[in-house]
Amino acid sequence: MTAKSNLTSIDWIVIACYFGVLLCVAWWVVRRAKDSAADYFLAGRNLGWWIIGASIFASNIGSEHVVGLAGSGATSGVAMAHYELHAWCLLILGWVFVPFYMRSMVFTMPEFLERRFSTNSRYVLSIVSIITFIVSKIAVGIFAGGVVFGTLFPEMRIHLGGAEIDSFWIGSVLVIVLTGLYTALGGMRAVAYNDAVQVVVLIVGSASLTFYGLNQFGGWAELRHWCGSDMFNLWKPLIPAGVAGTWSPVIEKDTAGQIVRQAWYFNDNFPWLGMLFCAPIIGLWYWCTDQYIVQRALGAPDQTTARRGSIFASFLKLFPVYLFIVPGLVCYALARSGKVPELAAMIGPDGKTIASVAQGSFPMMVQYLLPPGLRGIVVAGLLSALMGSLAGVFNACSTLFTVDLYEKWKPGASQHQLVRVGRIATAAMVLIALAWIPVIKGAQGLYNYLQAVQGYLAPPIFVVFFFGVFFKRMNAQGAMWAMVVGFAMGIFRMLVDTPVTLGMNSGYEQGSFLWIVNNTYFQYWSVLITIVSAIVMVVVSHMTSEPSYQKIESLTFETTSEADLAHTRASWDWRDVSASAVVLVCILGAYLYFRG
Repeated sequence: MTAKSNLTSIDWIVIACYFGVLLCVAWWVVRRAKDSAADYFLAGRNLGWWIIGASIFASNIGSEHVVGLAGSGATSGVAMAHYELHAWCLLILGWVFVPFYMRSMVFTMPEFLERRFSTNSRYVLSIVSIITFIVSKIAVGIFAGGVVFGTLFPEMRIHLGGAEIDSFWIGSVLVIVLTGLYTALGGMRAVAYNDAVQVVVLIVGSASLTFYGLNQFGGWAELRHWCGSDMFNLWKPLIPAGVAGTWSPVIEKDTAGQIVRQAWYFNDNFPWLGMLFCAPIIGLWYWCTDQYIVQRALGAPDQTTARRGSIFASFLKLFPVYLFIVPGLVCYALARSGKVPELAAMIGPDGKTIASVAQGSFPMMVQYLLPPGLRGIVVAGLLSALMGSLAGVFNACSTLFTVDLYEKWKPGASQHQLVRVGRIATAAMVLIALAWIPVIKGAQGLYNYLQAVQGYLAPPIFVVFFFGVFFKRMNAQGAMWAMVVGFAMGIFRMLVDTPVTLGMNSGYEQGSFLWIVNNTYFQYWSVLITIVSAIVMVVVSHMTSEPSYQKIESLTFETTSEADLAHTRASWDWRDVSASAVVLVCILGAYLYFRG
């Protein structure tokens, strides 16, 4: 790789024009904003279906997908496409959960949990969700911004008090400041409308990158030849070679025996059993119960709009396989073939991909393949996507803190006070996330880190929401104990893994209990948490008294009134069904094709 950015004057002009458009959109939104909680946190419940769908998609693809998914494609091929093909989970959101959420008129997911179970359930989920956002979504988004800046602008340096600050940290701070500014000022409306603009630019730009990369390499057939069938196989062996989900060190020495470079390879084989059971658990939690995503649907005026927004988002969700994973494959193939010498550093001496370098696959492709002008469009869309993802999670975090915690502590707070506290909460969480960046930087595999954290914390939330909606007999005691036990298992696993991942511990004694825990593939541990949480919820619920069915009317399938059912049935027609069927057919086609 060269040590200088390839961006030209034309690229900078394009980037400046694009951000000028975003600034105008943000200013227009801020001028229309009202000083009320409903407007700041849910855009006045007046978002259109295409804005909802675009905002869900943009929030999802912002950081971990643009940077992490391409890097995963370069190291493991299409294995991570499982998570993208879970677009069907958005259909579950639209068809199953939207009616319950819209009828309850809640601001947050913990608030829904309070109505279904208890106030304690709301507190637990609020606190755990905020922690999860900080250690995964916010920090990973900031880290991804640093990776993009470090790759695209390697020569950027600032000397401060004798210390040199590199482009990674400059980029991280810039992404935070710019994103936090328009998020704090405009709230959900600013986030949603900027998302709609960036989605168009990102899809067009990323599609151009895919086509340019394939053209540079000689077409799809040539790509498959160089990558091999295993890189195009969604279903990995049940027991892969090596220990899946662990890190293997590779040390390069010079002729004198001195270490010149140390790198880590991630054994992310993603066995099919884990993908078959664990990936849907994470997907259903993320798309159907996570405040970060569902908050956009809550901004709809009615069930029809929220459902159509979810269906539109499910269609857009099919694109990342081809917009981000395929460029990662192309980057890997170009590096192996030597057709783009600047990418050679991504391949180690034994022919394996170096994860720490591969995580910059997408920005490297932008820098070395695209012509001036188009390169600027993709860079602008890339940076804007990173900001969009962070903006969404900032708004979700401030909503959780303000509505679920502060408003409970201060029930008489005015609308102005709620909006002000939401802005303060955004700033505070950004500072906390900054402190977490070194942990993520040490973890190397960006997307793998994110999936592992979500795999440890998502199962109990998935269990409580799905069992709570489908079975009226589940009560507050069952929900509380399921979350407590499930979160305890997840946090325990994170505490065991972190010292090894950061290199603070060379590993546990082979055969010991901690060694077994650390070497159990993270997806299998996630499935174990799900099973234990489900058993605890069912057993405790049936050992304690039944909930008040009058209190949970319309919050479960079994307690929904005929009038509510009729209202939901009137909210959709053949167009919604047809669009959903098209998405399912596309998903099935991808599964049939990517079989190695």
